[in-house]
Amino acid sequence: MEDVSAKFVSQKISRTRWRPLPAAALQPPDVFATGSWDNEDNRVSIWSAGDLGNAGLNGEYHGEPHLLCDIQHNGDVMDMQFLDQERIVVASSTGTVTIFRHHQNNQTLSANHRWEKAHYHVDQDTSCGGAACTGVVCNNPEIVTVGEDGRINLFRADQKDAVRTIDNADSSTLHAVTFLRTTEILTVNSIGQLKIWDLRQQRNEPSQIFSLAGDRVPLHCVDRHPNQQHIVATGGQDGMLSIWDIRQGTMPVSLLNAHEAEMWEVHFHPSDPDHLFTCSEDGSLWHWDTSTNVSEKPSFLHQGGRSTAYLSHSTINQSVVSAWLSNDPTKDRMEITNLIPNQTLSVNSLDVLGPCLVYGTDAEAIYVNRQLFA
Repeated sequence: MEDVSAKFVSQKISRTRWRPLPAAALQPPDVFATGSWDNEDNRVSIWSAGDLGNAGLNGEYHGEPHLLCDIQHNGDVMDMQFLDQERIVVASSTGTVTIFRHHQNNQTLSANHRWEKAHYHVDQDTSCGGAACTGVVCNNPEIVTVGEDGRINLFRADQKDAVRTIDNADSSTLHAVTFLRTTEILTVNSIGQLKIWDLRQQRNEPSQIFSLAGDRVPLHCVDRHPNQQHIVATGGQDGMLSIWDIRQGTMPVSLLNAHEAEMWEVHFHPSDPDHLFTCSEDGSLWHWDTSTNVSEKPSFLHQGGRSTAYLSHSTINQSVVSAWLSNDPTKDRMEITNLIPNQTLSVNSLDVLGPCLVYGTDAEAIYVNRQLFA
């Protein structure tokens, strides 16, 4: 694939995230962050995706990502999320959660705020008691973290102490968290459960529990459909992709054979959720496409623009509903492409925004694809 640029970075990459675009932006994303793990000196880094000015005569893209700035990070970067254009929240294997600020005028990173040992096994005061903070999700100014200690924290970017902590939220490791709505979160754990928590409730129990039948395979990642919040995707230790309809039943509506090893991340495309992306320990990154007839679909680059104004609401949603929630979405409606033809080491993280994909691997490289839908 010629439109993928690679950069070898001499560290294993655990997370890659696009900086969000301003609301009215028309240009593709151009800046992303990475976090590393399993290195003597772990770092949080901010990159420019490369110079669009280097595009060739046919508009193809040349130029590799280049480092804008980086900062040392204590422990492995377990997860990271942009809070806004300038701040990024990073979860550490030490249990600490840090907000870093990217100063764009002089391209530096600084630690803006830190919650020491937000997650811990015994008590916060023992020197070795930290438990890995495994997941973080932001809805500025709110930040939710989950950890190996089964704890859920709700922080606000402008407050020193946690707004709320659910101490024994789970008896097993919580691996990932995402917002379902502004007041509700979804978590997945190491015994194959998906749980909904209503942060308005003072009770420390989930409002709903869903689980994989049978083997209780650990779930590692979760994402919800951007337009239809009842559709949720999870990925687990066995590499399976599970699609859930949280309005009905307690089990997935479909289980799809995917990777041959752990699935580390799953992401619906934020503006074109007929497309879903998963990456795995087995060195593969899959693009799942359920748009039944791609040529008839409005281009996602014109979302909300003239081109979609004339489509009735139901026609847009119809393909989505029927595709992700049909009993066997793969039958005739789904195209699956492995975006990494020669697989090597684990692909730990991916992020997708507009026409652009960024992913990071244990092979100490980051990759940017700027023409996903070419």
